[in-house]
Amino acid sequence: MAGHSKWANIQHRKKAQDARRGKLFTRLIREIVVAAKSGGSDLDANPALRTAVDKAKSQSVPKDAIERAVKRGAGELDGSDYEEIRYEGYGPAGVAFIVDCLSDNRNRTVAEVRHAFTKAGGNLGQSGSVAYLFTSVGVLLYSPDHDEDSVMEAALEAGAEDVVVADDGSIEVLTAAEDYASVKQAMTDAGLEPEESDLTMRASTSGELDLDTAQKVLRLVDLLESSDDVQEVYYNAEIPEEAYEAEA
Repeated sequence: MAGHSKWANIQHRKKAQDARRGKLFTRLIREIVVAAKSGGSDLDANPALRTAVDKAKSQSVPKDAIERAVKRGAGELDGSDYEEIRYEGYGPAGVAFIVDCLSDNRNRTVAEVRHAFTKAGGNLGQSGSVAYLFTSVGVLLYSPDHDEDSVMEAALEAGAEDVVVADDGSIEVLTAAEDYASVKQAMTDAGLEPEESDLTMRASTSGELDLDTAQKVLRLVDLLESSDDVQEVYYNAEIPEEAYEAEA
């Protein structure tokens, strides 16, 4: 199955994340705290926590910070009590957005999210207004220098749902949300550790944007991600590579 170019776009987004590494660390730590709170501190028995810890390690979050976050979430240390909040809305050109947050102050968070939508020419919607357009999936990304046949064979053996080869030769292995951890482990055991991997939300349909509209969408993404409370931003649009390059 063919797909749009992914690799260069993801590298552009990583550069933007690296520029805000302090905020990124904060988000990753909060994710660990919430995962440990909801499912306990045992990584083997808590797939959500294992995913959060793996993500933090991949971004070079210090080991002691990860351990403290796990203990805080499990109630072994005092700390802020975060809640998961999801906002939905529409960006420029009617692009659908889902914004996942972890917050210890709901009023502050909704004000920041609403301000970002308004400033970027979008609007915050009601709960459920766009969620039906998205599905939770696991994604394992391999760079173009990986052998397509080897990745596909290992992925299907591991129980993946699909393998998507993009125009630039990069490869995505897609899994059901509940199978993400086991498929990732099986791929790693087969010597095919992904360069990037995560549980994410994918839109059932998405449209390609022109350069001007894409830049406006990216501006909204940047405004949302500037809030420490915002964990993830999802949207149903294909961003051309030129838009990332113009943003850099």
